Amino acid sequence: MKNLSLFLIIGIFASCPLIMTAKAQEIGLQLYSLRNQMKMDVEKNHELIQQWGIRYIEGGSTYGMSDKKYKALLAKYNLQMISVGGAYDELTNDPEAVIKRAKAFGSKYIVTFWIPHDGEFDLEKAKEATTIFNAFGKKAKEEGLTFCYHPHGYEFKTYGEGTVFDYMLDNATDFKFEMDVFWVKMGGGDPLAILKAHPNKFPLLHLKDRKKGTPGSSDGTGDVESNVVLGKGDIDIKNIILQAKKGGTQFFIIEDESSKSVAQIPQSIYYINQTLNN
Repeated sequence: MKNLSLFLIIGIFASCPLIMTAKAQEIGLQLYSLRNQMKMDVEKNHELIQQWGIRYIEGGSTYGMSDKKYKALLAKYNLQMISVGGAYDELTNDPEAVIKRAKAFGSKYIVTFWIPHDGEFDLEKAKEATTIFNAFGKKAKEEGLTFCYHPHGYEFKTYGEGTVFDYMLDNATDFKFEMDVFWVKMGGGDPLAILKAHPNKFPLLHLKDRKKGTPGSSDGTGDVESNVVLGKGDIDIKNIILQAKKGGTQFFIIEDESSKSVAQIPQSIYYINQTLNN
């Protein structure tokens, strides 16, 4: 009954016209959160996203549908694909295809989620990636798009007085970042401190909280079942949201990789709304 009441509250929230109007900050959903559910029923789960009051999604797959049919599905449920993925190798081997994919969805952002590497991710690999990202980011800007890199926790090796990720931040002339606060924390970084030190570099934010007592990881791997409802874990989600708002983050994108995502996502939506509106 308690969960039902919460769901009804969120439903009322979502139906309010004020919530659906354009704001400086919007809540989105990374579709990977529903990867297992999509295997069973693609349309039903897009409808569910709409019922949660979410208009903005991040993905890029059409789940086996033609582009035309999938875009019609998005239109049916008033969903906008604001960000699509671009694999690291694509950025140099076929950058036009990545840009074309983003434009086909009407997306504003392109995100690379992983930099292939053997062994530890070191400064030399970071320099190579930063060069590639700046080159592709410049092309994206010429097409009216913004390219972002999503750190995954392995970028926090010590470099000078900071980390390898600091090098990337300091040398990102033509690209920005989508911070995943979970993976930054897993890698030993401080999401809040980074947001304070580098305002305006994070137009996108992946919000996921971490179960208290979860050990860190420096290789970009971890137990997905450690994802908990926002505000229930050991990451300072509230102050991260407030700082990101000050820094101009446009989309707070929920990514819940756990098997409990369908139950947890509505509660996380409620938490973000409460934090933004208080």
